[in-house]
Amino acid sequence: MPASFTSKRTNLYIFLSAVFLTNALIAEIIGVKIFSVETLLGTKPAQIHLFKDFVLDFNLTAGAVIWPFVFITSDIINEYFGKAGVRRISFLTAGFVGYSFLIIYAVTTLPPAQFWLDVNAKDGVGNPININNAFQMIFRQGLGIIIGSLTAFLIGQILDVYVFHSLRKITGSQKIWLRATGSTLVSQLVDSFVVLGIAFYIFGNWSLAQVLAVGIINYIYKATSAIVLTPLLYVAHYFIDQYLGKEHAEKLANESAMSSFM
Repeated sequence: MPASFTSKRTNLYIFLSAVFLTNALIAEIIGVKIFSVETLLGTKPAQIHLFKDFVLDFNLTAGAVIWPFVFITSDIINEYFGKAGVRRISFLTAGFVGYSFLIIYAVTTLPPAQFWLDVNAKDGVGNPININNAFQMIFRQGLGIIIGSLTAFLIGQILDVYVFHSLRKITGSQKIWLRATGSTLVSQLVDSFVVLGIAFYIFGNWSLAQVLAVGIINYIYKATSAIVLTPLLYVAHYFIDQYLGKEHAEKLANESAMSSFM
């Protein structure tokens, strides 16, 4: 291959990997916040009755907002760089997420400077606050959540790769939407329940009914997002075709598919 194409291919993988890793890391860090979808939309709480007396509203972690972009980026990497490309960035991302949590935990144990406590002793309306305690509560996540999140992430990525290329055997280079959306729907079905099961059932105090109910809501959001954001895949493919050249882009995708089938 021409040196210019090799360079462009490398730059493309670096860029996509950076987008993937950055969004995944941010999602993990901000995931501690739970927000109400009903309040955001100005509607009444759903009050869905699931599994006997368990009442559920549409509450999601803040990290769920950008996870769909992680799925899309993963599918694009899958298309052009195959199983090896996705595995490489998935394990690298998991390592960096684990490293980030270790650093964050270490930082939360540092003794606060008194002037920092004094300067931030009150909020904007004059209510007293403990800024160091707030810092710890926001950034320090439980071991169960970290283990559950990383486990679900890796299982979801491995499953996504398998389903994606199984569908590609059937569709060939056509129907990008089918293999991308299909692989996401399958992998996130597992991901949605694994992370909750480990974090809040095994390590926490949730009942199985709570895990199933919240998992269903999370999956509904992820599945809907995967379908709604499908056009972005075609936009991404268009720009990649322009960057690499359509012929080179198709050749790279076909080579990735062949290597993944072996």
